[in-house]
Amino acid sequence: MKEQEKRLRALEKKIDELWHVLRVDEKREEMSALSREMEAADFWSDRERAAEHAKTHESLRREVETWQRLRTGVTELLSLDQELTDSPDQDLERELSAQLDSFEREVEELEFYTLLDGKHDRKNAIVAFHAGSGGTEAQDWAEMLMRMIMRFAEKKDWTVTILDESRGTEAGIKSVILKVEGAYAYGHLKSEHGTHRLVRISPFDAEAMRHTSFALIEVIPEIEHDDLASIDPKDLRIDTFMSGGHGGQSVNTTYSAVRIVHIPTGITVQCQNERSQLQNKETAMKVLLSKLQQLKEEEEEKERQTLRGEYKSAEWGNQIRSYVLHPYRMVKDLRTRYEESDPSAVLDGNLDGFVESYLKWLKQG
Repeated sequence: MKEQEKRLRALEKKIDELWHVLRVDEKREEMSALSREMEAADFWSDRERAAEHAKTHESLRREVETWQRLRTGVTELLSLDQELTDSPDQDLERELSAQLDSFEREVEELEFYTLLDGKHDRKNAIVAFHAGSGGTEAQDWAEMLMRMIMRFAEKKDWTVTILDESRGTEAGIKSVILKVEGAYAYGHLKSEHGTHRLVRISPFDAEAMRHTSFALIEVIPEIEHDDLASIDPKDLRIDTFMSGGHGGQSVNTTYSAVRIVHIPTGITVQCQNERSQLQNKETAMKVLLSKLQQLKEEEEEKERQTLRGEYKSAEWGNQIRSYVLHPYRMVKDLRTRYEESDPSAVLDGNLDGFVESYLKWLKQG
């Protein structure tokens, strides 16, 4: 068997294996079911739910069509390779070789998705940032981390919406909640859940002293309402207050911001960046439902700490990753030992290495 045919047969086998591991047939059936649902006359009666289903359908369509294209493409190359054995043609040989190289690179990149097989990995993510102790230093660091995640999302063509924001007095942020919408957003971003430590020469210190700052990132999957039983209204305390975030002329003139406290667990969420109190309440309820579902799963599986019951403060001893800008330059994940020597690139959203190493570390654990 020729070397090129061996490569084609090996690629054909790998595609079949990944087709099975990634459950492409199941996703094709799910896509077909969503297509039928989208054809119903009343599909858009619930616009929010319909929009979510349309996005899911589009994501599934792209994934299924990619694997169908690769499978068909390799079959065609095998047929062409057989023809070239009988009737050699150098131009076609070069074309076949180039296409085979391209397919092999694409399959290698797609193999990454075998790591994203968690229960919620395909879902959108709710990402919260909290400045640790340290005032302006920590608040500036929290904002740097928010920008890092937003740049990462931008590179993935995901949509980011600010749900709630509390700015620092001088600079940075005290806390921010983002909604990140995109295929496998949670699966990618769950690696960022934890305390992040920064060591640098402070831009806020006139004596140019080295400072250590901490900020916490929380990442949870966005849970659809259908995934949870309704919450007893008696378990909720709902407060309204004047919005202090971004907005138009009505900011700080109407009580549009909403804070919801789930009394049994003490979980508190708030939203103030939507246009109306009703929208803020609906968004805050979604975040609360997601946090309660995450809490429930963590308690059942005993795999990770509970979101609030064992809330870790953003300080020494609890960090998952260290970013050193002085006296040397290094970003190191303390769980996986993966490291990068260019902190600027990492802070600009180049997180793929950290994401992949974390997902592999989970598999090994």
